[in-house]
Amino acid sequence: MWRCTGPRWSGGGPEPEGRFGQRLGWYCAERGEERTSLLPAGRTLAFAAQGERRCLGVRRAGRWIVCPYDAVLDGASAKDQCARCAQLDRSRSVAADTMADDPRPYGVYLAYFGPGLLKVGITAAERGAARLVEQGAVAYAWLGRGPLMGARRAEAVLGSALAVPDRFTKSAKRAARGALPPVADRVAELARLHGRARDPELWPETLEPVEFACTHHTELFGLDRIPGEVAELGGMTAGAEVVGEVLAGVGSDVYLRLAGEWGRGQGEGPGVGGADEVGGVGGVVAVMDARVLSGWVLGAAGGRVTTVPVRAAAAGVGEREGGGQDGLF
Repeated sequence: MWRCTGPRWSGGGPEPEGRFGQRLGWYCAERGEERTSLLPAGRTLAFAAQGERRCLGVRRAGRWIVCPYDAVLDGASAKDQCARCAQLDRSRSVAADTMADDPRPYGVYLAYFGPGLLKVGITAAERGAARLVEQGAVAYAWLGRGPLMGARRAEAVLGSALAVPDRFTKSAKRAARGALPPVADRVAELARLHGRARDPELWPETLEPVEFACTHHTELFGLDRIPGEVAELGGMTAGAEVVGEVLAGVGSDVYLRLAGEWGRGQGEGPGVGGADEVGGVGGVVAVMDARVLSGWVLGAAGGRVTTVPVRAAAAGVGEREGGGQDGLF
């Protein structure tokens, strides 16, 4: 059976499905195979959670190592691993300070999530902007590049000196997306902080500086399609269904216009419909953290409405996410 492995941002392969974009990952332990399903704007999602949500295990060297405990997970949590698999995963992790010998060069960046929501972080240079996209950064600028420990020291020193954190809550990021200032204001805020970070008294000698250049993810994420008021979808339970049309995708968040009816399509992954028109659109736009789908077997929805709880958006509080170190979903 195919279990969802959560959100992915990737590309490769022939167009149009090979383009860079937000996807859902799938893994079949029996076959040892993986696949992904692109989630472009306009695609219909109509799926139901089946059975129990299970731990995905640990991903090493580009493949999944199945959880030996076959652990059952909480359907409401964004975590897709049991405690023992998570401990094993962190045994070789930059974020957990267990990869100090990593020889790869690292980039130090400033990420913009909204007015006043700027952070400093690091990522392996070979990953490019992937980490910024995974975190849902609205815009970003590189500060410098160098060895891992130099980048870590720069992250700590600059974060303290500039009074910026290394993470924000998901709720704060979501709230900011609904009230973004003009692009020029975003660039100016990033440029000011970039200039302060380049103070010779703060800048570490081990890092090669990078001139200011701002990159935006407005079009990639579809930020202009996100309305000011957005509801939130709760966690999954066995038999729960989600039916709606994709409006936008930001980091691990998928924005859906919830539907009263839906049309079956020929999707490329289990439970993912084609870009059929959604009939009886209810008009409610809700955001779902696609990480809550990981570990579930997702089949076709039996009804025409979303049965997952829909709630009002939290006001900038909640689980902290998006640490500065490089990581994968």
